[in-house]
Amino acid sequence: MLEVSGLSKSFGGFRAVSGVSITVETRQIAAVIGPNGAGKSTLFNLITGHLRPDSGSVRLDGRDITGAPPHRICRMGIGRSFQRTNIFPQLTVFENLQAAFLVHHRRGRNFWLRSEELYRDDTAALLASIGLAGEEATVAGTLSYGNQKQLELGLALASDPAVLLLDEPTAGMSATETHETIRLLERIAAERALTLLFTEHDMEVVFSIAQKIAVLHQGHIIAEGTPAEVRNDPEVRRVYLGHGLTHA
Repeated sequence: MLEVSGLSKSFGGFRAVSGVSITVETRQIAAVIGPNGAGKSTLFNLITGHLRPDSGSVRLDGRDITGAPPHRICRMGIGRSFQRTNIFPQLTVFENLQAAFLVHHRRGRNFWLRSEELYRDDTAALLASIGLAGEEATVAGTLSYGNQKQLELGLALASDPAVLLLDEPTAGMSATETHETIRLLERIAAERALTLLFTEHDMEVVFSIAQKIAVLHQGHIIAEGTPAEVRNDPEVRRVYLGHGLTHA
C-alpha cells in the first residue's frame, strides 16, 4: 500500500533522512521508532508532501506521489495527525468534524452557506466511532488532552484515508488514556480496513500494536521486521532500546 524507496533530505549540511526505504502492506499496522532527532517527523513530512525529498520516491498503492502537495496527497488517500494537537480550539467538537467533511467534499468555499445542515449524519457517526458521542457541543479547546487527540484522529478520518500516519499518537497521555487510545486505534483500523504507520516513543505501545517495526538512527534504517526480530536485533539494542527492550 505504501512504498518508500531511497528517500533522502538534507538541511544545509545536515542529512536528516538518508536513503530510507520502507514498505507497508495493505491493512498492516507498522511503526517507525528511534531516538529524538532520528528523522521520524522529517520522514513523515516527506511522505505527506510537507517537505520535498532531495532524492527517492514515495508510492501509494502503486501511484507515484513523490513531492505532491499535502492537499493532493490527502485526496489520494493518506491521512495524517501531528505530534501537537491540530484542531480548531474555538469550535465545538461537532463543528470541528463537520468542517473536515465540508473541506473533504470541497464545500469549503461556501462554508457558511447552510453549513450547519451539511454532513450531520456523517459527523454524528464519526463522533460515535472515535468515542466522543455526547461531546458534540463541547468547545474543542476545553477537552482533555486525550480527547483532543481523539478529535484530531477524527479530523484525519473525515477524509476517508486508505493510509493513516500518526505522529506520536499517545504522547503526553496518562496510562489510562494511552491504553484507551491503543484499543481505539486497533478497532478503527479493523473497522475501516486502514493501513497504519505511526511513530511512538512508548515501547509498550509499539510492541502491543505494531505488526512491523522500522528503526531509524541518525536518518538511516538500521533494522526492520517483526516485533520479535527488532527486539532481538543487537544493533537496535546498542543504539536505541538497550536493556529495557527485553521488557517491552
